[in-house]
Amino acid sequence: MSDTKDRLVEAALRLYAERGLDAVSLREINQAAGARNATAVQYHFADRAGIIKAIFARHVPEVDARRHALLDVHEASGGGVRDLAAALVRPLAARLADQPGREFLQVWADVMNRPGAVASAATVDDPADSLCRWRTLVEPLLEADAARLHRRYTAIVYASIELARRARSGPHTDDRLFTSYLIDVVAAVLAAPVSQETRRLADERDAARSHSSKTP
Repeated sequence: MSDTKDRLVEAALRLYAERGLDAVSLREINQAAGARNATAVQYHFADRAGIIKAIFARHVPEVDARRHALLDVHEASGGGVRDLAAALVRPLAARLADQPGREFLQVWADVMNRPGAVASAATVDDPADSLCRWRTLVEPLLEADAARLHRRYTAIVYASIELARRARSGPHTDDRLFTSYLIDVVAAVLAAPVSQETRRLADERDAARSHSSKTP
């Protein structure tokens, strides 16, 4: 990556972490990076989704490698829900150790918490991706109704938000305790039974959707 592109990615990461994706313009990223060309971001990355992809390309491979290693151990040992919760949390929690990592966690949470054009453009739904592999391994351990209600997505978003909150207030000396406790909570989210009330309301929702789709 060229010096200009490096500076743009670093500036975007810092500004997005400080203020959020919606509060930062491409012009501000150019200025913060000291780019001479007023349209440097557009030239190198096309748009906001492009520079988010570049941020992810810098940080996600390490997260993926760590998660794949944990998932390999899980598959070899036949581990349970907490092992899979750890495989979700620990690779991201490792990024709490340095400032760029903490900034990445804040941008990651912002993207994960907003289904839509930015998230779909900045992420890839690839079977080789560690998060996609994690979803596949978790599914058989969930109640059918928990899977129907997108329990895995709930766990991913919750973990992302909590890690971002931790990153904003860091650095801390007790990140190991925080990480272990977060794994406990994510495991509880994944394993929690679906109540009769929630099951009934989900059935009513699905029946209404089915009726609506059949109505001309």
